[in-house]
Amino acid sequence: MNVSGFFKTLLSSRDWVYLLGLLVPFVLYNLALKASEIASLPGEDDGLARSLDLMRSEVFFNLGYALFWIALFAAVRRGALRWVVLFLFHALTILVMVINACTQQYLRENGTTLDYATLAGWILKFDEVLPTLTRDVPLSAWILFAVALFYAALGPWLLARAVERWWGGLPGSRSQARAPRTSFMGVIGLWLLALGFGSLSLLVASNSATGADEWFSRDPFVNVVLTGVQGDSTKEAEEAATKVSESGAGSAAKLPAANARLVQTSQTDKRNVVLVHLESTRARSVTPYNEDLNTTPFLNELAKESLVTERTHVIVPRSSKGSTAVNCGVEPALYAGPEYEPGVIPAPCLARLLKEQGYRTTWFQSLWDTGDDSMLAGNFGYEEFYPSQSMNAEGFQVTNTFGYEDDIMLEPSERWLRTYGQDGPFLAQYFTGTGHYGYECVPNRYEYEHFSDDEEYDRYLNCLRYLDHFVENLFDQYKRLGLYENTIFVLYGDHGEGFESERGRSMHGDTIWEEGLHVPLIIHAPGRFQDGERAEGLSNQIDILPTVVEMLGFEVGGGEYPGYSLLHPLPEDRTVMSNCITNRRCMASVKGHEKYIYHYDDRPEEFFDLSKDPLEQTNLAGERSKEELDKRREELFAWRTKVNAQHGQILVSGNPVLGEE
Repeated sequence: MNVSGFFKTLLSSRDWVYLLGLLVPFVLYNLALKASEIASLPGEDDGLARSLDLMRSEVFFNLGYALFWIALFAAVRRGALRWVVLFLFHALTILVMVINACTQQYLRENGTTLDYATLAGWILKFDEVLPTLTRDVPLSAWILFAVALFYAALGPWLLARAVERWWGGLPGSRSQARAPRTSFMGVIGLWLLALGFGSLSLLVASNSATGADEWFSRDPFVNVVLTGVQGDSTKEAEEAATKVSESGAGSAAKLPAANARLVQTSQTDKRNVVLVHLESTRARSVTPYNEDLNTTPFLNELAKESLVTERTHVIVPRSSKGSTAVNCGVEPALYAGPEYEPGVIPAPCLARLLKEQGYRTTWFQSLWDTGDDSMLAGNFGYEEFYPSQSMNAEGFQVTNTFGYEDDIMLEPSERWLRTYGQDGPFLAQYFTGTGHYGYECVPNRYEYEHFSDDEEYDRYLNCLRYLDHFVENLFDQYKRLGLYENTIFVLYGDHGEGFESERGRSMHGDTIWEEGLHVPLIIHAPGRFQDGERAEGLSNQIDILPTVVEMLGFEVGGGEYPGYSLLHPLPEDRTVMSNCITNRRCMASVKGHEKYIYHYDDRPEEFFDLSKDPLEQTNLAGERSKEELDKRREELFAWRTKVNAQHGQILVSGNPVLGEE
């Protein structure tokens, strides 16, 4: 039988029109989305070869997908089962299209792709996630997407009807019973081909020579499915289960600080405390840590009369995680959430501790609240919460994907301080947002300064310049209201930021190198640190709470927080560890000046000497013994298990392994 005859016996003409009427646009849709993602990657050398390499997983998946449905249509020709096949054909195709579109938008917003854990989390909080996921999507994109979904639902049927009218009827359009009989071996052969192409879509990613991470090289739908299936069979699950079994832990491990409280001493001085959250601010991009870059002249002058930490690292590069570490003095859970849920933070936070000592507590933010931020502030113990929705936005520009320029907080802050600032001590949190991705602060009311020829990075640096003006305005407000002298100011980066032009990984959630982890931390208390002081050694954000408590003259009773006061020398043998926000993506540990990074299967292990190579350009992993690398990796897994157990559960690919079920 020739090829033409084989195709005629395989399916009727109407079935071919119906199937190809959806499969061809579906394949083109998927490949076009991937091409647009590849076009956003940095680098221009060997562009065509690089693009083809990154497209292989998509090509093989789509070939396998098309062959699977052709074989299924050939195998099931009539009856109720045929209608089930038709329904599944449209439903699954629409599902894949939606996931691929969400993946592209998520990549644009977060610099990483969707995995199973993230997608599963969306289902539980869909109404909260939807505004973020759909923000900044142009109307034209919505129209195209709606047309694509409409066509995926009804297009093949309409196309088949139109072709029938045009050609005066198609063979097989009226009676599937008269269709030629399909060879059983032909159907099996097609399914085997589909399976083969599907398998290739899994294998090519790990063999990619482009330098891109495996998750990006892999087809988006395949990546979601694979990250869900891998969970229980991964080395992480085995190691976590072993360590939990050995420790006898079956539920949340109680922290020593779980019942902590503040105790007054003869040194107690109830000064006001102000926490200034510097969104997406990395150390190397602000002047106190890089004198060659004049982005933050006010912070630079402030640092000369403050305590400045030299090497503060974040635990998880995400805002809510940084806020938890700073406000609560504990390492946050190393998976998405659960700090937004009530009753899960394993120790009293600073707001609750100070409220018991007569402090009033308030939270201001220039971001709009989708529900998570107000829950977070409440979990920390803040009594009052003022998001941008409660503020007069007239005359203020949107400067990021989540809210307005930070000066929008100045008027409500002054109103609150005039009302309550003189009544007793207070804790105030100012949650800025101008540094967040989008970097839409150019131009702004403080004009523009050229820092870099990289347009996106230049906008980011101008956003930090704007942030510096906001901090100066806030300090002027406290001075004008007579509150400055009696206030301790803590200014900290919640996490750093990465850029495609630097290392091919943008934003912060999975930026495990120093640009994502090393952040500024400046503590300013008028009358103290007048000549400026430097806290040398390794620190992280959990050190802020014990430092503030000591500066206020309190002691901690009923427990002990794990951080160190920065008023004393830090331990020389300290190790600080960090985890990416995407499950099974990356972890890092720093001992002294030696940094180890574990990328799971995405990239080879990395090892850097930060004293000689602060920009992490030379990977020394090949010069280290296997035993040393294995030990560093095992330490990271043990730390991950311990921290997550303290928060009540360990998650593998988004699924609970122990604790809450």
